[in-house]
Amino acid sequence: MNYFPVLPILLICIFGSCTNQPHSDNSEEIISKRWVDLTYPFDSETIYWPTSESFILDTVAKGFTEGGYYYSAYKFSMSEHGGTHLDAPIHFAEGQKSVDELSIEDLAGDAIVLDVSTKSIANPDYQISIEDFKNWEEKNGTLPENSILLLHTGFGQYWPDPTKYLGTDEKGPEAIAKLHFPGLDPAAARWLVENRKIKAVGLDTPSIDYGQSKNFDCHQILFSKNIPVFENVANLHLLPTKGAWIIALPIKIKGGSGGPLRIVASIPD
Repeated sequence: MNYFPVLPILLICIFGSCTNQPHSDNSEEIISKRWVDLTYPFDSETIYWPTSESFILDTVAKGFTEGGYYYSAYKFSMSEHGGTHLDAPIHFAEGQKSVDELSIEDLAGDAIVLDVSTKSIANPDYQISIEDFKNWEEKNGTLPENSILLLHTGFGQYWPDPTKYLGTDEKGPEAIAKLHFPGLDPAAARWLVENRKIKAVGLDTPSIDYGQSKNFDCHQILFSKNIPVFENVANLHLLPTKGAWIIALPIKIKGGSGGPLRIVASIPD
């Protein structure tokens, strides 16, 4: 079911002594929950932007040594933006935070899920609208402050088929015009930063801007306010509308505009 054992030492480090904060009040509650892995593995099938370098894993050593013990080691290369990854604000906003400048507090918190999968599956060019958010709020109340907003388009069901997930399996600059997948409407992104206070946005597509975007307006709008984005997030269908808690930790690349992300969610039993 994509659940994995809790890592209490990590959680206590994040919320307890490593941050000089007492953890006795909430550590038992945190480690008693189930966890859902929201991360795709990085391998030869990992989907990247058509103009980006894909994931490559090379073997350095594998097998039994002269000393009689087994030893394996590998090296890998990849673009920053591919697979389950983080977009740091500096990606589209000069002077804003890079990967290493994002704090753990920027990347962890309560999550809410907006499910637009019915609309998105019917229309791969769908853009999540202000109306979608207002409809969510009518049922669930105002978007909580400092929450992590997860947009469930349903496109995760197509991973790792690039034709269905991206709209094309072609590579190179000429493939960009053939991209078709849903994203956030720039008007909705602007509404969010002007009327609500969110700390991050994630979704189950390759980009926060829909496939046919030319100017990547949502990137510009969100990143100008130092709001990071998580792309190609897995298993959003396993999360409740409210009640999940997210932690999203990227490789800490100094000055990086993004990087591979391990994102997980805890959910109540």
